[in-house]
Amino acid sequence: MHEHPHRPPRPVSAAACALALALTGAGCAAERDPDVYTIMNSSTDEPYHTWDQEAMDSCGARVGVEVRQISVPADQLVPKALRMASSNSLPDVLSVDGSDLPQFAAAGGLVPLEEVGLPTEDLSEGALSIGSYEGVYYGAARSVNSLGLFYDTDVLAEAGVEPPRTWEELRTAAAELTGGERYGLAVSALATEDGVYQFLPWLWSNGGDERELASPESVEALEYVTSLVESGSVSPSVVNWTQADVNDQFIAGNAAMMVNGPWQLPVLKEHPDLGWAVTEIPVPEAGDTSVAPIGGTTFTVPVNAGHPGRERVAAELVACMTTAEAQLDWSTKGSNVPVAPEAAERYREEVPELAPFVDQVRTARSRTEHAGTEWNTYSQAIGTALQAALTGEASPRDAMEGAQARVEAELEDRS
Repeated sequence: MHEHPHRPPRPVSAAACALALALTGAGCAAERDPDVYTIMNSSTDEPYHTWDQEAMDSCGARVGVEVRQISVPADQLVPKALRMASSNSLPDVLSVDGSDLPQFAAAGGLVPLEEVGLPTEDLSEGALSIGSYEGVYYGAARSVNSLGLFYDTDVLAEAGVEPPRTWEELRTAAAELTGGERYGLAVSALATEDGVYQFLPWLWSNGGDERELASPESVEALEYVTSLVESGSVSPSVVNWTQADVNDQFIAGNAAMMVNGPWQLPVLKEHPDLGWAVTEIPVPEAGDTSVAPIGGTTFTVPVNAGHPGRERVAAELVACMTTAEAQLDWSTKGSNVPVAPEAAERYREEVPELAPFVDQVRTARSRTEHAGTEWNTYSQAIGTALQAALTGEASPRDAMEGAQARVEAELEDRS
């Protein structure tokens, strides 16, 4: 069992401070119907909205309450939650992206789930990291995702190339598979989260750290990615590509391999003539561990001032929606990976084309595990360095040293 002491919140972002003031300010919580509970999420698109409502109806019936779904666009969820906090009208359950969880937890706005009966014994380290802040478990994930190396099985077979497992094998394979209009590998290298998310496996698997961007390991990771562009195996246009663009390039035959996630499966399935498979992101040396970022949303229970009984019922709903069976059902439909080991192993058998993600998720970690509420500061610095190195504006070393200096200056300004 994971034992995590509760720790007081530390100074956080302006948004989190606003949330803290809203949660600790004067005023009474609005009266609520004791038989009606609300869950707010970003499931605005179909069929996800319907799938979620079906799960909520089932769990509501099991717990003995009616559950109403409030769905808002993903980029509006946090601002809306802040407004609701200011009027003491937060939902009973709030589904937030793992990268947003720290700001709510740091503000004292979430109930530690172990205190309301949700254990952590059956969670992988990755699943625990995406739902925790400073060692306290606040968010239960139903499914998670990560990155993998997709490859065109026909192209690799024709070229006699085996799926690469190490950086050197990837370098060689990408060079051999490059020709004509086709590049060996496609990645996203935007300065935004798309590009940063895809750079993290190279950084972390090499022993680099977002908190030490100027370290030899961190610099070496950027040097490796830059070398793939400089050698011509990766298109220089990757500095402008989203992850969706990368998938389009792969489908069009303009890339023999790509780094991407299981969320691309619905689009890939629209092209049945395209033969593809996926493996883990290559590592620096054989025997190294492939460490990629873990993504996904978590169910949290906001502090319900004056109504601790509602918090416990909300936790029952969260527990119901994250059982092994619920995880397997949701992951199979949504092309993600269950977090419970037993569900993950069943998923491996039932969705074999995505089985490598089960292994990738096992060693993945949350972007905010070390950075906490300061992740955006590190992310922006990494994105800037990535662009500078890949466009030739700076050497990888200079780019990373500049990124480290930027982070230190921004953190000092806020201290």
